[in-house]
Amino acid sequence: MIPNKIVTIFIGAFLTLATIYLTLLSWNAVKAHNYIGISPKESHSISITGEGRVTGVPDVAKIQLGYSVEKKTVAEAQKENTAKINTVIDKLKKDFKIDAKDIKTADYYISPQYDYNNGKQTLRSYLVNQNLDVKVRQMDKVSSIIEAAGAIGLNQIGNLSFEIDNPEKLKEEAREKALEQAKIKAASLSDIVGVKLGKIISFSESSSDGQASPMYLNKMVDGMGGGAAPTVEAGSNEITVFATVQYEIL
Repeated sequence: MIPNKIVTIFIGAFLTLATIYLTLLSWNAVKAHNYIGISPKESHSISITGEGRVTGVPDVAKIQLGYSVEKKTVAEAQKENTAKINTVIDKLKKDFKIDAKDIKTADYYISPQYDYNNGKQTLRSYLVNQNLDVKVRQMDKVSSIIEAAGAIGLNQIGNLSFEIDNPEKLKEEAREKALEQAKIKAASLSDIVGVKLGKIISFSESSSDGQASPMYLNKMVDGMGGGAAPTVEAGSNEITVFATVQYEIL
């Protein structure tokens, strides 16, 4: 049998813990009641967007060169197509010093061609098509490459575009301008509305590299051979960065 003294101690401890527990519950209920409808600590902020623009001169040209041919058999079409494409690849490497890593096969496909007469389908020939994506790092050679491709007999020449090969340095410059503009706008706004700005809470950005849309050159689309080298102008590309900065309002 448990002594009365131990039972008394146990009951006392239990009652003490129960009292503490109920007190905490009551206190939390009071705190919750005090905050109904309001935030314990409201923070105010403002977001400002700045814009930075930098203009750069393209240093890389991209162009697509291809050949499409129809023959009675797949083997005949492949043979002629391969000869044309291999000839232009060899010329790009030897005469224009284009590195192998800057010449990439963009697509290659074989497709049967049919004639339709009185609801009947008759096999006419096989078409073989192949295109190369070429990156030209010496801008003064672009016109000559287009002329040479026409002279070889390529009948698909286009998608000419001019790009800045490494735009990160210009993007950094544009970003600095955007942040500076955002800072000036924030200071001006805070003076107008009479508030004091605190630390930066968040930052985000978006950018546009300003790469021009490709130009399409179709003068030799029927394989008529090349003529005089066309004049191409790279112009300039504008890189734009938008920086959005969120400031704390004190």
